[in-house]
Amino acid sequence: MSNKFQRSSPQMLGVEASTVSSTASNQPRKRVKRCCRNFVTFMCTQVGVGALIVFYAICGALAFMNIERKYVDETAKVVLSLRYNCSQRLWNITEELNLIDKKLWVNETNAVLQAYQVQIAAIIKNGYVGRSPAQIWSFPAALMFCLSVITMIGYGNMVPRTPWGKGFTVIYATFGIPLYILYFLNMGRVLARSFKFLYRSMHECTQERNYDARLEALESGSLGALTLRKKIIVPSTACLWVIIFYVLTGTIMFANWEKWSFLNSFYFCMTSLCKIGFGDFVPGASLTTAADVDAATQKLREDISADPNEVSDLQRITDQQFKLAINFIYMLLGMGLVAMCGNLMREEVKVKLKEMKEDAKLCVEDTRHRFVGCCGDPRDFYESDYY
Repeated sequence: MSNKFQRSSPQMLGVEASTVSSTASNQPRKRVKRCCRNFVTFMCTQVGVGALIVFYAICGALAFMNIERKYVDETAKVVLSLRYNCSQRLWNITEELNLIDKKLWVNETNAVLQAYQVQIAAIIKNGYVGRSPAQIWSFPAALMFCLSVITMIGYGNMVPRTPWGKGFTVIYATFGIPLYILYFLNMGRVLARSFKFLYRSMHECTQERNYDARLEALESGSLGALTLRKKIIVPSTACLWVIIFYVLTGTIMFANWEKWSFLNSFYFCMTSLCKIGFGDFVPGASLTTAADVDAATQKLREDISADPNEVSDLQRITDQQFKLAINFIYMLLGMGLVAMCGNLMREEVKVKLKEMKEDAKLCVEDTRHRFVGCCGDPRDFYESDYY
């Protein structure tokens, strides 16, 4: 027995050693799995989805800046050529006809100017705005472009010109739109719960309480108090006031920062929150970038009559990125408030429909009782006729 035990003990020690080594090797895997599980759980929360939306938009803005700034726009040279040809033709007409026939000079110059207007209008319709790709695709503008893509607003004030930019827009929207829908639903649910709790708390604090009724409710098991608390719902008027207050806040903010009129600012807030997005007003277009400062410096070198204070003024107002960050947060939070109001209004509609159904049942029952009281029960008539 002792020999067998002595022979088998090295084998058992080897099995135990292999078990310990395998357990030690599995511990890093378990830690990685646990970290991945915790990360996925956090990303499914509202904070995680919001952070992912912001990170996704920033990465998209940097990618679009890198892609679209490589686009070589030859339209500016075409515009300069058209302008030079127009001025040259006007000068030639003036030399030939100004001192001879005034009427013919007016007709010839009008024809030249109309042709120039048609050509410039066609160029502007194709997307020319008088700015270089580096000026157009600044970080604020690219961030607002990404936001308009994933939120399906689609302002249309700036579009990708390169084939790589168009292909990346398709891929970016394919993954960004479902992510935004997840954010929209979660944000609306969270804000609806928070606003409902706040409204119920304020309602309970402001209403007059009958302490005798409270004591009776407590003696009966607090069922009455709980029933009354469940019947409190957020009315649609409260949701509308929240949206109106939020829109007015954005109206004042955009009117101050973007130098818009209050009507245009209010118009932008409503069309953006309703996901209409015409694109005639877009925040961030008035923000001065480093490319604008470089363009003004180059103009000052080439044109002697340019204002020398323009460059210093532009350099003084270049640091405005925090404004666009607030604009970005305003739009995301506004979409969440719209989802919140939708959830609360849907709940109120369900309660109203349930009340209407109960009232309809009571009305039908009351009508039946009145009919029976006036004319008698029809079943009695059939029974008496049968017997």
